[in-house]
Amino acid sequence: MNWIIYLVLVASVLALSFAFYFYKSMMKEDEGTDLMKKIASHVRRGAMAYLKQQYKVVIIVFVVLAAVFGVMSIFGLQNEWVWFAFLTGGFFSGLAGFFGMKTATYASARTANAARKSLNSGLQVAFRSGAVMGLVVVGLALLDVSLWFIVLDYFIPEANHLVIITTTMLTFGMGASTQALFARVGGGIYTKAADVGADLVGKTEYNIPEDDPRNPATIADNVGDNVGDVAGMGADLYESYAGSILATAALGAAAFGAGCYEMQLKAVFAPMLIAAAGVLLSLIGIFMVRTKEGAGMKELLGALSRGTNTAACLIAVATFAIFAWLFGTETSQWWHISLSVVVGLFAGVIIGKSTEYYTSQSYKPTQKVAESSKTGPATVIISGLGLGMLSTAIPVVTVGVAIVLAYLCANGFNIAFNAQNLSMGLYGIGIAAVGMLSTLGITLATDAYGPIADNAGGNAEMSGLEPEVRKRTDALDALGNTTAATGKGFAIGSAALTALALLASYVEEIKIALHRIAESDGIARLGDGIEWTVDKINNASLVDFMNVYNVNLMNPLVLVGVFIGAMMAFVFCGMTMNAVGRAAQKMVEEVRRQFSTIAGILEGKAEPDYERCVGISTKGAQHEMLVPSILAIVVPILTGLFLGVPGVLGLLIGGLATGFVLAVFMANSGGAWDNAKKYVEEGNFGGKGSENHKATVVGDTVGDPFKDTSGPSLNILIKLMSMVSIVMAGLTVTCHLL
Repeated sequence: MNWIIYLVLVASVLALSFAFYFYKSMMKEDEGTDLMKKIASHVRRGAMAYLKQQYKVVIIVFVVLAAVFGVMSIFGLQNEWVWFAFLTGGFFSGLAGFFGMKTATYASARTANAARKSLNSGLQVAFRSGAVMGLVVVGLALLDVSLWFIVLDYFIPEANHLVIITTTMLTFGMGASTQALFARVGGGIYTKAADVGADLVGKTEYNIPEDDPRNPATIADNVGDNVGDVAGMGADLYESYAGSILATAALGAAAFGAGCYEMQLKAVFAPMLIAAAGVLLSLIGIFMVRTKEGAGMKELLGALSRGTNTAACLIAVATFAIFAWLFGTETSQWWHISLSVVVGLFAGVIIGKSTEYYTSQSYKPTQKVAESSKTGPATVIISGLGLGMLSTAIPVVTVGVAIVLAYLCANGFNIAFNAQNLSMGLYGIGIAAVGMLSTLGITLATDAYGPIADNAGGNAEMSGLEPEVRKRTDALDALGNTTAATGKGFAIGSAALTALALLASYVEEIKIALHRIAESDGIARLGDGIEWTVDKINNASLVDFMNVYNVNLMNPLVLVGVFIGAMMAFVFCGMTMNAVGRAAQKMVEEVRRQFSTIAGILEGKAEPDYERCVGISTKGAQHEMLVPSILAIVVPILTGLFLGVPGVLGLLIGGLATGFVLAVFMANSGGAWDNAKKYVEEGNFGGKGSENHKATVVGDTVGDPFKDTSGPSLNILIKLMSMVSIVMAGLTVTCHLL
């Protein structure tokens, strides 16, 4: 059966090959006029300069952490592969973001030029360039997973073989999560500092259009779209995708551990095969996306939905075929587990549609936010906050129902929530997360498409292209705002399911750590006179471990951990919001200075100092991203040292529950404020330049760090704390045995 892993490897090569094909096709498109090429080169140079600086900082952090893991392995607190797995996870995560951003910076001018021909031409170039990001992410993730399995399968001894392999592979998820958090936080601070500076001074104070070349922060704003919404999002969803596959594989190894080795191996391969099938079916969906000239928002959304929904339906059918092939001869329960995947797919669709409803200007909630601009910016803020709070209901209920249904489906609809059903039920929840992310190749394409369309509009404005071109790019940009909001909801929904699977993986890692101690000392003394042998540890269930560590809501250590986890979500958001505020203040001051000191800038006779604004955003992001990112790593370690296993589980539960709801609230409020502004700019409630427009600009400015910095970073925070806890499980257990 080990040959199955080579099917996953083939799928990864297929994804990367088509990514290269779409990249080369995009590069063959005409970039437009000399001015369009010049503007695109400014953005490209700024984006690459920022990434170079960010990677310098991240490399230092990774080297330090890898050294710590190396020392831990020397003292028997972790196996010897962890430090290298951590580095490869971070490397591939960063590589996914780099390739996606490089494509986006070349695609924006080509999209604007294609929009001179037709709306469909612009959509095709932007969307297929976004597909490069989607396919690179799934391709690199499957490449990393398959290569690691092949290596570890060769080197790790047979005893407890698959459990050790899968939990070791989970540690490269920590590398991916760490890189993703730096990319998301740093990129988010960069882009929103520039965006806020450009809006507050340019639009509100000087009443000049968005992306006007007279605005010194315009280039920095366009650079920020790429480093935050492309490189950051790519790294983010890389770790979500890889994390869901690895967590589910680890749960499969545990759930089928008491059976035969072949059944256990099939349970490990199942999530990988579903992801591999998703590559092929995503490609079919990508080729189905097209629209007609003059299409409105609903038609454009329909064009993208046609591709994503087709891929989702096909993967649902493919899942039954995969499980029938793997398990059909051994158990009749294969179709029950298949239903868990379908549950995950439907949950993803519902969350996406809910986000679309609350954030698109085609629907009443966002139109109501725009209407509130009649009474000023304060009511815009109030209505946007209220909308965001209300919008949390559907995603939370959907994920809750999905968790229960996935659990029940995997157990053949046995409603008993007992120790016997727990492992299989958790495997069902994990496989539901894989199902939700299985079509990431196309769903991420719809997300990465957004900043490409946004930059295309900026290029069209700065290049002085015809009004009809700007109208087409505005339509593509408005669509991108909605798809970006949908992508963020999709990401946080999948993070909730994945984080729950990681909770179970944490307990499995505790089991492995105790096994290591018992093998070394002959017995593991857990306190209160409890002594477990190797055989006792091997045969214990997840519930046995929860009981021996007294993990229940009456344990004050668990409750303290829950409060710390809930606090972490708010402290993290507060730090990142304030970071954007401080960086934006410097940008506002610089833009004001240039408007007042550079003669002829407002008349278009003098060129602004774009490079200075790019430098301010770069320095601000590099300086501000370190503390919140390191905090996410340090807090789980300290919680483990002081509160032990009960405290860590409480921390992860509190962070998951609070972070999930807070992330949905922030993403949807920010998306609604942004599109409310777009709705007014379309000519409603006074149109561009009116007092109502200025009120919505204020709302959009507040929403920028909500939806592009703090909100989307929360789903990485949730999973990173889980990954850190898993990697540090050996240290936590050992400290509380001393």
